[in-house]
Amino acid sequence: MIRKVSIQGSDFIGVYCAANDEIAVLTQIAPEDVAKVIEKTLEVEVHRTLLGSSPLVGSLMVLNSTGAVITDFASEEDVSFLFNDYNVLFVADEINAVGNDIIANDRAAMIHEEFDRKTEKLIEDVLGVEVVRGRIGGIPTVGSAAVLTNRGMLVHPNVSEEEAKELEEIFHVEVYVGTANFGSPYVGSCIVANSKGAVVGEKTTPIEMGRIEEALRLY
Repeated sequence: MIRKVSIQGSDFIGVYCAANDEIAVLTQIAPEDVAKVIEKTLEVEVHRTLLGSSPLVGSLMVLNSTGAVITDFASEEDVSFLFNDYNVLFVADEINAVGNDIIANDRAAMIHEEFDRKTEKLIEDVLGVEVVRGRIGGIPTVGSAAVLTNRGMLVHPNVSEEEAKELEEIFHVEVYVGTANFGSPYVGSCIVANSKGAVVGEKTTPIEMGRIEEALRLY
């Protein structure tokens, strides 16, 4: 299933929400009807929060089925709902917009090239997957340049065929190039998705939605 919403007039849904196959973590500023769309479309339990008073939840955390990596200016109280079920890491690093700088599924993670080596090891331990450093389409903020689930991956249009094959080997999913929000290449900022569904910005066109469904195997 794929649905369209906006949050406070913004179509960059991935900036405000992070998800795995069981939960979605959504900014408190999102209206209740958006929370209900996310809950139904992704088939998840929705938790509302701010991270260190910031509404940009999707830019500041990343999830897989094992763990959560979160900016270090968030508090334990902000994410208290995670501790019973997930490993949790608060990243103390110069690179701290971790939702923009990490992309992960249950098989692997790719991180911004400038993360500290100690941070890399901590991310690997918390998410329970192999971690590689890299860029996607030449973009170091890999979380903004792609959408990844356990079923598929949609990436920035600058990704070459050779790079797409490398990403397929890393994450063990098929990789498609595409856009959202009427031509935005930063699909990670435009979409929140899991293995069961995707929520995209209101400006996303029918052609883009078809490509997203195909890439993430939402059929």
